[in-house]
Amino acid sequence: MAKNIKKINLDRRRFLVTATSVTAAIGVTSAGIPFVSSMLPSEKAKAAGASVQVDVSQVGKGKVLTTEWRGQPVWILNRSDDMVKSLENDLQKLADPNLKVSSQQPKYCQNKTRSIKPNILVIIGICTHLGCAPTPKLKPKGDMGENWKGGFFCPCHGSKFDLAGRVFKGSPAPTNLIVPPHKYLDENTIVIGEDSKGKS
Repeated sequence: MAKNIKKINLDRRRFLVTATSVTAAIGVTSAGIPFVSSMLPSEKAKAAGASVQVDVSQVGKGKVLTTEWRGQPVWILNRSDDMVKSLENDLQKLADPNLKVSSQQPKYCQNKTRSIKPNILVIIGICTHLGCAPTPKLKPKGDMGENWKGGFFCPCHGSKFDLAGRVFKGSPAPTNLIVPPHKYLDENTIVIGEDSKGKS
């Protein structure tokens, strides 16, 4: 009879050890999954850095479309032929007409229009002075004076930018408006936040 008691106790011990081990493994897994998940970026964080696709076919000549990328306003301006031609005027009035501050635009936008296509400007709508939001003042003259050819005006401290986002001399803004990385998927679709090499 003593042999049976030992056998029963050994069987019971094996069962209890196995059951405890399985329960502990389930508990560790249950606690570990949320812990590991908490280290991954949230959906909101992923969206904040995600690229944005924009259809520019609906943007008329001389009009601006506003979208958002990384929590910042991005303007897409469809410049008319006259607007593009005006970029060659008054270069001596600009602080950086030759784009010496290369960090303000990707290499593929280091040209007189600061764009991939001459008529489509993609630019972050935040003043480089103190982060205010400039106002598009696209029509010549008007309330900006006789010599105004169109561009962007920051009402906070008076910075002025031309139709390529280049800052005028004497403005508080130290540099041109920023051109974000972007590429064309097709004739009418721009992806903001990626260039042709997939960099953001």
